[in-house]
Order: sequence, then C-alpha cells, then structure tokens
Amino acid sequence: MLRLFAVVVALAFPLAVHAAGGGEAGSTADPRLGNPELIAAEKLIKEWKYAEAITRLEKVVQTDTRNADAFNWLGYAHRKLNKLPEARTHYAKALEIKPDHKGALEYQGEMFLMLDDLKAAEGNLARLDKLCFFGCSEYTDLKKAIAEYKQRKGITS
Repeated sequence: MLRLFAVVVALAFPLAVHAAGGGEAGSTADPRLGNPELIAAEKLIKEWKYAEAITRLEKVVQTDTRNADAFNWLGYAHRKLNKLPEARTHYAKALEIKPDHKGALEYQGEMFLMLDDLKAAEGNLARLDKLCFFGCSEYTDLKKAIAEYKQRKGITS
C-alpha cells in the first residue's frame, strides 16, 4: 500500500507543478525574472494603474515579442479600460504564442462576456477544464463569471 502511494505521488507531482504555471516546455523559470518592466507593470496593474502598466508592457513586447504573459497583461489592462478591440488583439497574441496560457483563456473569456459572446466564453471554460486536471483558479473564476453573467441575463441553461 505504501509503495502504491509513493507511485501516485511521484506521478502526480510533475502534473501539479505544471498546473501551477510551471512555464514553457516544462521549465519552471518565472518569465518575469530579469525583466523589471514586466514586474513593474504587474505592480501597476495590482494598483489599478492600467494606462501606466500599458506603457511598461509595450516596452516589454517591443523587446520580447514572444512574451505571452506581457501580451496577456496588455489584454487585461486594455479590457479594464474598456478598450475591447485592443484587449482582443492582445489576448489573441498571447494565445498564439502559448495556446494553453490559462490566464489569457480566463481573461479572454471574461472579455467575451463583456461582448455578450457566451458561447465563446464557454469555449474558453471548456479549454480550461481540459488544462486544469486538478482544478485551477482560472477555471473557477471564469466559471463563476459565466454563472453571474447567466444570472444577470436570466439564462437558465
């Protein structure tokens, strides 16, 4: 029995690390390391200073055109400023770079709800369901946003 437990733990550990956002291709490197502009932008976003964050994030993507996190945050900041066409573009770029970017899938799904595109939001939720084998906050948050949207709109299904 103890041996079976050890095997289960050994198999589950790498999945848990990946589910926690372990980076590209199994890497556990944090993409913010060595990028003070991205760190500063995330701090500004947490302070609701979206326009200032956008300025910083644009510098990041000028020098690192494959930074899915920076494009995701650009989408987020634009969405919070109700600039939905710009948000759409940046989320699409983040997901082009990293199709399994859980944050971009969640936030893009929330943008779809703002655009009254429930079907697209539910599509993102289904993708997150497949990615989040043990569950994840992105799935939970988007599921809650969809439920609240349906309640506001009087949708019962």
